[in-house]
Amino acid sequence: MKILLAALTSSFMLVGCTPRIEVAAPKEPITINMNVKIEHEIIIKADKDVEELLDR
Repeated sequence: MKILLAALTSSFMLVGCTPRIEVAAPKEPITINMNVKIEHEIIIKADKDVEELLDR
């Protein structure tokens, strides 16, 4: 009987020590601030005849 009581007591103690993980959505929306600077350069290679037409 003492062994049974000891086993029950230790099992209740172990159950009480188990970690509890809770996943919940935040109340406020998630905001991501991104400061992005985009620079681009376009290079066009053309034949001399086409360059003359474009220069006119």
